[in-house]
Amino acid sequence: MSHLPVAIIGGGPVGLAAAAHLIERNIPFVLLEAGNEVGASIRQWGHIHLFSPWKFNVNKAAKQLLEMDGWLHPNDEDFHTGDELVDIYLKPLANHRQLKPFIHYNSRVKAVGRKGIDKLKTKGRDQVPFTIRYEQEQRIKTIEAKAVIDATGTWQNPNPVGSGGIMAEGEERFSNKITYGIPAVLSKQRSTYAGKSVLVVGSGHSAINSIIELSELQKQEPTTKITWALRKQTVEEAFGGGEADALPARGALGLKIKELVSARMIEVVTPFYIEEISGKDTLVVKGQLGEEYKELTGIDQIITNTGARPDFDFLKEVRISYDSAVESVPALAPLIDPNLHSCGTVRPHGEKELRQPEENLYIVGMKSYGRAPTFLLATGYEQVRSVVAKLVGDLDAAERVELDLPKTGVCTTNRPQTKKAIPLTVTAKPTSCC
Repeated sequence: MSHLPVAIIGGGPVGLAAAAHLIERNIPFVLLEAGNEVGASIRQWGHIHLFSPWKFNVNKAAKQLLEMDGWLHPNDEDFHTGDELVDIYLKPLANHRQLKPFIHYNSRVKAVGRKGIDKLKTKGRDQVPFTIRYEQEQRIKTIEAKAVIDATGTWQNPNPVGSGGIMAEGEERFSNKITYGIPAVLSKQRSTYAGKSVLVVGSGHSAINSIIELSELQKQEPTTKITWALRKQTVEEAFGGGEADALPARGALGLKIKELVSARMIEVVTPFYIEEISGKDTLVVKGQLGEEYKELTGIDQIITNTGARPDFDFLKEVRISYDSAVESVPALAPLIDPNLHSCGTVRPHGEKELRQPEENLYIVGMKSYGRAPTFLLATGYEQVRSVVAKLVGDLDAAERVELDLPKTGVCTTNRPQTKKAIPLTVTAKPTSCC
């Protein structure tokens, strides 16, 4: 089985970093990417600036490969968009002579199993290779591998508009008026939102980015109305660490949204739990505002930024374990469970924390965090460095920590319950720019 490759599922930054580390260790690999290019999910929010600079977003092993061919690393402290991350870094990496022949595009994995052994059988599992079935150009293909690294992320599996983790009544019916993600409201999708009444649902960085872009559109098109629906008890909980954040660009997002709320440029409704979407030409969004029933009327478009969740369907025939609440790798759950922590800063970790009951199968990157909202690329790079070291038997390197993560500026544990929050509705007419 030693001659078989390691199968990497997912061609984003973490999957490509895994490939770079495997090359560094002279280990054969095959990478299966469902999209038609690397970083396909990143392209869906490519207009957005990352809040971490280049020094946190380029993997060391990948950098060494690229620099051997004359690639020039961008300035460490510069910030970039998702599109720039793909064009400047990921595409040149994928086209490198040591990676390109082993990357398969438009290859969606349908199932992972052990050759000739179903999930129930224990004896001899680790003695047979993995079997990976994937669909490419409407044909089902099969490869065998000695290990599997799942770096598929969660972006393609967004959470619904409806509260409670399930779709609101009518959500599927009005899907043509709902965008799951961060639309390019200032460019490609401008006509969809200009002069419209837009409801943004969610309280994380994605929602804040959506609102900030909409506020810029509002300056150009004053009839654009922005409503922000959150499930937090108070809107202040969404502001983040501000100036205390070790990543200033991330802190700046919170400061900007705080400014917009204070200036009453948007309507804020919280805590609002959406139950139903109805209407015809415009939408009526119904739900609970605290203990009261509320309807938001005249909504033209909904942008939902309520997070995402991992997809485990193709791993049903292997033995995996994940936390029942966070859906993260079990060892990470106590560190990132939002019921216990308010921050997204997690201590560096590696192969030991990522181990699964199925030997030589690892879930890495954003997917390893399950439903938890905050993940840095540098964390994923450290994960795959450690995993690859373990796969080649370099236990010292696998156990070593080689990462210092920046703090968020907001971190408490076991926070006491505050007094009962009053449902908030802040309304203001959109104002025009000079």
